[in-house]
Amino acid sequence: MTLADGAGSAAGTGMVISSSGEVLTNNHVVDGAQSISVQVAGTGPTYSAHVLGYDVTADVALIKVDGAPSLTTVNLGDSSTVSVGDAVTAVGNALGRSGPPSVTTGSVTALDQQITASDQGGANAETLNGLIQIDALIQPGDSGGPLVNAANQVVGMDTAAASSGRFRIRQQGSRVAFAIPINAALTIAHEIEAGGGGDSAVQTGDRAFLGVGTQDGNGDGAQVTSVQQGSPADDAGLAAGDVITGLDGTTVDSPTTLRSAILRHHPGDRVGVTWRDGSGNQHTATVTLTSGPPA
Repeated sequence: MTLADGAGSAAGTGMVISSSGEVLTNNHVVDGAQSISVQVAGTGPTYSAHVLGYDVTADVALIKVDGAPSLTTVNLGDSSTVSVGDAVTAVGNALGRSGPPSVTTGSVTALDQQITASDQGGANAETLNGLIQIDALIQPGDSGGPLVNAANQVVGMDTAAASSGRFRIRQQGSRVAFAIPINAALTIAHEIEAGGGGDSAVQTGDRAFLGVGTQDGNGDGAQVTSVQQGSPADDAGLAAGDVITGLDGTTVDSPTTLRSAILRHHPGDRVGVTWRDGSGNQHTATVTLTSGPPA
């Protein structure tokens, strides 16, 4: 898969789980994407795709390929049968090179692991639980790819790898890597298919969009680094250098809490935004969120 976010592009991997074109992947693969293109098996035709739903807390997303013919699905296994020492193969789009899928082998080294993963800049930290730890090489572009057992059954979804002592969700190559058990990922996919809602963290449909790029404000908010022209943030008067401290009654102390607060809403929702400008003056405005990446 290739993702475009308005400032460049990135690559990831997904697994076809229905012949009609539903593809399971990591949320962080599609997070922030303004467009998604999918090349089946890395060598076939390229199609556009759109997000059906996602669970940020579990790092799982389900997308739908647009206009594709009947697709061959992956061979799904049962992750509850995985044991330490099992031989596994990680399949993906290593380094975004396209072409036939990359394949690396290894074994399961631990189960039920918890990690805090971040992107390569150390931002967008998230805690993931119940992971399968493996020693197969995972590289950038492999996220969302299948972890396959010796019977050629998918038992996990490649998700994170260690880099310089930190776990990355857009990985540097590493032989300390983690996968989401396929049973857990499929449970979320089925919730998305059912429309989400209730007490679930699953969200469906378009993502709400404020229109700011942010960085850590040293625990005192999310410092604005950029504002998209014509966005709700732009209409409210936010500017680079401002520090967002609240959204819809939620205290914002980091880009992560801002992102989480936005993700609880839908396009069309009216929310209050509180921020501090470079002179220390406080501002509050009500904005109407639009559709787009959750930032």
